[in-house]
Amino acid sequence: MSGMQTETLAEYIVVEYRWVIVITVLLPMSLLWKIWSAVRNYIVFKMNSAPKMHDRKVKDVQRQIKEWLKGERSTKLCTARPGWQTMSFRQALYKKTFTNINVNLVDVLEVNTKDLTVRCEPLVTMGQLSRTLGPLGLALPVVPELDQLTVGGLVMGTGVESSSHIYGLFQHICVQYELVMADGSVVTCSKTENPDLFYAVPWSYGTLGFLTSVVIKLVPAKKYIRLEYHPYTSLSELSSRFRQEALKENPHQFIEALLFSKESGVFMAGDMVDEVGADGKLNPIGNWYSEWFFKQVMRHLKNWQQGRRNTVVEYIPLRHYYHRHTRSLFWELQDIVSFGNHPIFRYLFGWLMPPEVSLLKLTQPEAVGKLYDRAHVIQDMLVPIDKLENAIECFHTEFEVYPIWLCPFKVFNEPGQLRVSSGKWQMFVDIGVYGVPKAKGYETVSSTRRVEEFVIKNKGFQMLYADTYTTLKEFRQMFDHTLYDKLRDSLPYCKDAFPEIYGKVNKSVRK
Repeated sequence: MSGMQTETLAEYIVVEYRWVIVITVLLPMSLLWKIWSAVRNYIVFKMNSAPKMHDRKVKDVQRQIKEWLKGERSTKLCTARPGWQTMSFRQALYKKTFTNINVNLVDVLEVNTKDLTVRCEPLVTMGQLSRTLGPLGLALPVVPELDQLTVGGLVMGTGVESSSHIYGLFQHICVQYELVMADGSVVTCSKTENPDLFYAVPWSYGTLGFLTSVVIKLVPAKKYIRLEYHPYTSLSELSSRFRQEALKENPHQFIEALLFSKESGVFMAGDMVDEVGADGKLNPIGNWYSEWFFKQVMRHLKNWQQGRRNTVVEYIPLRHYYHRHTRSLFWELQDIVSFGNHPIFRYLFGWLMPPEVSLLKLTQPEAVGKLYDRAHVIQDMLVPIDKLENAIECFHTEFEVYPIWLCPFKVFNEPGQLRVSSGKWQMFVDIGVYGVPKAKGYETVSSTRRVEEFVIKNKGFQMLYADTYTTLKEFRQMFDHTLYDKLRDSLPYCKDAFPEIYGKVNKSVRK
């Protein structure tokens, strides 16, 4: 058997039977990890021991940086957090050659019920925060979808959710950052204290300093989301409704859409309520045996296409809604466990789902990585909302991946890397594409490059967790580096300690 045939057979076995490893190994390991994390975080929060521990942990970060300063400073700095523990599909090659700084900052530090803020460390997850805040009747204004997304990742990268058309990106609900800088000093920044640093930190990808805590705004929470489903079989009609609703003076609190083909999809609008109304039914979509949420949305579309044209209204428990795509990892899990949504599997094993993304990455064979390189798309492109239809046409031509997630969000006219055309803010849409491309002539690099060119031409942005094929010149055209460069030039040892953002996100430094 030739080498080519052997590789093909190996890839087939690894891909087709990976579900065996997931079910027998990763799901039990994931469950144990979740139980340990939840119990540990609950005890630490209840004992109020995290603030004292925080000071010691920050001093340890300072100690490690000062040791680096005493040396030749021949290497750059990065966190010691293994690449497999991050939510990004890729693993960072630069960690092998950089000086790794241990940053074990995983706790909620304080919930201020009077000022409606929460102070937490950067490795606190969205699931951890929603579990902590829910019993207090509070929530983050923006709760990025997946349980394991961290505060630090959402600040240094970005985060968006179906409430972002009101509140903006995750960075826009943050009011203070604490960082350990390259000279070993601890600096806090806000809109009034060290404002240049405050506005430059988001999207900086850990290239200005080590984030050690964040203060985030909170809002009062209610028990349920009243969610309306509005199916469409016309892209122009769905896009028009999507724009109108997002730009209303008093819009629904939550807005998103799922496209299941270029012309068909479901627009969803929701609001917090305290009671289940008579106009709909209770749907606890987060129960372990429940059908995956995107499959439920697809069913509403099919019913509408078959002539059942009534508007469906459901009442979803708040935390279930916040993490509605977590159990199926949007729709990525169907490519790993193809029968994961089958009723028998859900009732027998649904309580174990989902496997931890970090464990999926840790156990990912090289053959799977190669297949993902050439036959899988994971991208979030952010474009002005008036370019939505053109963007879908482009994505369909180059990728043809469905479902597509659509989420509107405001970019406020503030200093930093994201530009707006004029006014106090501009409405954008996040176009999330995750799956196997079916477009004729799809080729990973050239197809992605053409989409990136479309995004740059239309004054949009690319989320930094995804594969970036832009050149440095194109990357700087996409993002405004004016304030960022100013900080890099003025902060002591910053350029010695950290590469530019592009040096941590371009495809050549990821595998």
